[in-house]
Amino acid sequence: MWALTFIEKADLKKHIKKTIAEKYYETLKSYDLTKFNDNIIDPIKLLFDSKIYKKKIEVIIAEEISRQRDKTNNNAIGYFHQHLFKYIKNCEVPNHGFDVIYKDSNKVFYVEMKNKHNTMNSSSAKTTYIKLLGKVLKNKNNYGLLVEVISKHSQNVPWTTTVDSVRVSNERIRRVSIDKFYELVTKQKNAFYCLCKEIPKLLDEVLFVSEELQVEDDVVVEQLKNIDSDLIKSLFSISFGSYIGFGDLPPNEDK
Repeated sequence: MWALTFIEKADLKKHIKKTIAEKYYETLKSYDLTKFNDNIIDPIKLLFDSKIYKKKIEVIIAEEISRQRDKTNNNAIGYFHQHLFKYIKNCEVPNHGFDVIYKDSNKVFYVEMKNKHNTMNSSSAKTTYIKLLGKVLKNKNNYGLLVEVISKHSQNVPWTTTVDSVRVSNERIRRVSIDKFYELVTKQKNAFYCLCKEIPKLLDEVLFVSEELQVEDDVVVEQLKNIDSDLIKSLFSISFGSYIGFGDLPPNEDK
């Protein structure tokens, strides 16, 4: 029996599949050496990590690939959180302007959504606050919300920040954790908790039947070994190959 009252199972499942197919898609593809070194990796850092943490260089390379994928996947999760509200009553996800707009009777809530509480610097916070303030000042029934998926704690409080060295706060501009935003929108106190319980099941369902959504095997280590069986030497050669001495590294004797 479907436990969520604020979104249909088919809609949530479709949204999960779309997030993977459209936003995760590039990171599902195999990492080769060209892609791995697209921004030029730092082989000295990888060497330090390998020695200090007592991990094989193959493991460090796999972790570096994971880190590179993670940069893209953070954006994918932002898409998931924002666009899920397309399927929830009285919510709109506009093409530009704000991340979500929620209407409740005569009140209108303009939402800027952040994945984590610490992702905004002072300049970004100022810009966001002024943007929300512009809507709040236009109408007494308008509210501006900074919604944080990963917040320090559950909260719905006035957002106090600094604009041009002045501490500012407005009762209708609020800092809200994602659970409190779901409570506001669905009128269900534990709505976000219930959603999180269903996501793992639907992920398994989507991935089980979708071969095209499976991650491909990476070939970075194999390609590095084709350069030299000593992976450290291979890493040096691809990053420092044009530097004095590195282009003339002799091949490993055991190769």
